This record gives sequence, structure tokens and C-alpha cells, in this order.
Amino acid sequence: MPAQSKLQALLQLIRFNRPIGTLLLLWPTLWALWIAAGGFPEPGLLAIFVLGTFLMRSAGCVINDLADRHWDGGVSRTRGRPLVTGSVTPGEAKLLFVTLLLLAFGLVLLTNRLTVELSFIAAALAAIYPFTKRYTHFPQLVLGAAFSCGIPMAFAAQTGELPAGLWLLYAGNLLWTMAYDTKYAMVDRDDDLVVGIKSTAVYFGRRDRVAVGLLQLGFGLCMLAAGSVFGMGLPYYLGLAAAALLCGYHQYLIRERDPAACFRAFLHNNWVGAAIFAGILVDYAV
Repeated sequence: MPAQSKLQALLQLIRFNRPIGTLLLLWPTLWALWIAAGGFPEPGLLAIFVLGTFLMRSAGCVINDLADRHWDGGVSRTRGRPLVTGSVTPGEAKLLFVTLLLLAFGLVLLTNRLTVELSFIAAALAAIYPFTKRYTHFPQLVLGAAFSCGIPMAFAAQTGELPAGLWLLYAGNLLWTMAYDTKYAMVDRDDDLVVGIKSTAVYFGRRDRVAVGLLQLGFGLCMLAAGSVFGMGLPYYLGLAAAALLCGYHQYLIRERDPAACFRAFLHNNWVGAAIFAGILVDYAV
């Protein structure tokens, strides 16, 4: 294969042209960095976490496709992935995965010991998540735990401590991740039932909208409690109000369980994270 075509296939493997996963991973990390710093964080740490988020999301995509390569051909949305078409070999994907992890670990080494220790937990969760779809209907729980690791790591890097309040942010983000990834799983539910992939969308069935709503409610309550613990002001709560309205809009989008609409609802969660970050940003600015 020509070098340019191979590069395009590798970029497709890490979803370079689909940044939504990086953004959904980045927003809660930015929430935590700003709150931990009481305003704008150290520029060096901000750069480390932004780049690290991209690297870890890319690594997560690679290990996900390695784990699912024997199933993805049976799912309409994923049958064109590089490991299915053969444009990237499993060996090449494994080498890329290790390279991305090493680069991310090199960034973490620029922080402190506590952050380095937490990074091993984050990497382990990211690595095992794709395989949980074979054994449990709640892989979204593991994904939520993995996608929330940036929160304690941000506090550890910025302050060297893990204050109790950060776990409210962690729990809120975990529930939010489960909510939006259930919408994502609703897109593939029919195919997943055929090939045998487990998910919360499969488990909840016709109760999926109620489940998503309860997860969204729990997310909101955790974020309200976190705001109280960290002494946030009106702009923060206005950001939460905007996020709540957006979550309501997502319920409207998924009302008929149309796969395209469910996918739009999933993508639209980027604005939920952005609304909360905007509230935090303005809160500390004023």
C-alpha cells in the first residue's frame, strides 16, 4: 500500500476526522483543571492534558477496533473500519497502540508522582473497556470510569492532592458518559443483537429513554453538588441550566429511537460539556 494511503488508514483508525470522542474526553478534564487551579491553570499543564487527551482517545480507538475487528464487519456503521477492510493489519495497530501509550506516558512523566500513579489506572480502564462488551451489558460503566480519569489526574497535577469534592465531578461525568454512550449504542442496537455485542441499549430495551433520563438527572445532581462544594457562583449554575436544556433536547431527538437521530443526540453532547465549561470559565473570570 502507498505510504499516503497507509497514513490515511492509520488516521482513520484513530478517528482523526471525528474529534467528538476527544472533545467528550477533554471537557471534563478542562472542568477539573480550572476548578483545581481556581481559574486559568498552569499553561504547561494545560498543554499536557490537551495533548494527552488526544493521544489517549486515539489509543482507545485503536484498542477498541482491535478488540472488535471480528464483529465490526457485521455492523453497518463499522464494516468500513481499517482493520475490517485490511488497510491496517493487527500488527500495525498493536504497534500504533503501544506508541500512543508511550507518548502519553511521556507527557504524564512531566507532572508529579500522584498523577503518574493515576495514569496507570486510566490506561488499564481504557484497555479493558472494549473487551467488556463480550461479558456485560454495562460496558458504558467502564467507559464512564475511563473517561472520568482525567478529573482526578487534573487535580493531582495541579494541586498534588485529591480533594473529596472531585469525586462528585467524577461521578457526574461517569453518569453523563453512560447517558451519551447509551444513545450511541442505540444506533447499533439491531446489529449488536445479531452479532452478540452487549450494551446498556440492548439491556434496557424499550426502557432506554427512561434510563438515559435517569442518568442525565444523576449527572445534573452531582454537578450541582460539586458546585456547592467548590463554592461556584451564578455563571456556573447558568452553565448547568443550559446543559440541562440540551439534555432535554436530546430526549426529544431519541423519542422515536431513529438511529440517525440517536447519533445526532450523541454528537450534540459536545455542547453539554462546552456549556458547563463556559460557565466555569466565566465564573472564575468575573
